[in-house]
Amino acid sequence: MRFANISYLFLLWVIPVFAVFYLYAFRKRDRLLALFCGKELVSELAPQLKKNRRVIKAGFILAGMTFGIIALTQPQWGFHWEEIKRVGVDIIIAIDVSESMLAQDVKPNRLERAKREVYDLIEQLEGDRIGLIAFAGTSFVQCPLTLDYGACKMFLDYIDTDLIPVQGTELGDAIRTAIKAFSKTERKSKALILITDGEDHQGNPLEAAKEAEKEGIKIFTIGVGQEGGAPIPAKDGSGGFKKDRRGDMIITHLDEVPLQKIALETGGTYVRSVTGDMDLDKIYQEGIKQRVEEKQLKSTRKRRWEQRFQWFILCALLFLAAEFFVKET
Repeated sequence: MRFANISYLFLLWVIPVFAVFYLYAFRKRDRLLALFCGKELVSELAPQLKKNRRVIKAGFILAGMTFGIIALTQPQWGFHWEEIKRVGVDIIIAIDVSESMLAQDVKPNRLERAKREVYDLIEQLEGDRIGLIAFAGTSFVQCPLTLDYGACKMFLDYIDTDLIPVQGTELGDAIRTAIKAFSKTERKSKALILITDGEDHQGNPLEAAKEAEKEGIKIFTIGVGQEGGAPIPAKDGSGGFKKDRRGDMIITHLDEVPLQKIALETGGTYVRSVTGDMDLDKIYQEGIKQRVEEKQLKSTRKRRWEQRFQWFILCALLFLAAEFFVKET
């Protein structure tokens, strides 16, 4: 036997309190009656009064209260096994951690804004598996696909531009890393969200997108940054900006064309984020949930206990009803 709401058991303390109250009330009543009639005349003036019946009535009330309180705790015994199936989509989010993501044309900067938006997305997930990839000049899986959203948030906190020493923005490598991170046995229920400024100077991301399309992966791309570009803050803490070898300030621009082509190639969508609003909730609800077929991610058996509180409610009602029919006279 177990209790679903064991905290209600603390109400049982009222039972002895009421018992003491009844005991006091009965003695007080007897004293007042004796004072009014005299001890010798009580039995003659009130012969029909049965003291033991009032004790029985009080006992019925206390028993009814006890069973009522126990019913509140939802006692359970006996159980059956119930199969729980969890369905959803495998979602990997690839975040650009190149130094250009430190640009502050999106507040507080591109990378921090992206992390906040991803955090909010994780809060909305409906049973989907989530994974993280960090990429710059190369890429690696920061968090493998998991149903443990708390662990994913922890890995998200550690994403920073210092994670990958190889600078640049290799979109193709990020996509291929995601392909390897997804299951090889299925060609459905796979979505990749690519968050970057799109400045790929090192490869052909469209070829990688074609490989992803063959694996059944839909890629949703998000371009982060302003049209006119922005300088990259220096990492030495001086408050200045990064410069090239000639001493000219480096300006990072949002390159939308490759991101649009990647999304188009795989049947996903492209979103341009110039204010920091990445519409991840919209991508999830209207893009991934509508376009990507769900699959069974996990099947477990759960023990379902049988509720038995109704028997205690019945007992409480019977005792209270019995008290009504017991007369003191």
